[in-house]
Amino acid sequence: MECLLQYLDELDDFLGMFALAAERIRQFVRALVLVSVTLCVQLFGIFLALTQPPLGLAAVSLLSAGLLYRAAVNHTGKPLTAS
Repeated sequence: MECLLQYLDELDDFLGMFALAAERIRQFVRALVLVSVTLCVQLFGIFLALTQPPLGLAAVSLLSAGLLYRAAVNHTGKPLTAS
């Protein structure tokens, strides 16, 4: 019986090793996608500012307002309070 428990423990450790490796790969791919999307948005913003300056200014104003709102409110949607 002890041998079976040790075998199952080793199997659990083996599967956990793959899960940890998969998580690191997932985080790397997520960071790569985030950087790629950020770069594309910045390039589109530069292109928009060069071709249509008023539209570029309007887009920057909306994005700035959204970022300021997101900085002032936490992820639950409730305003931040001083502790």
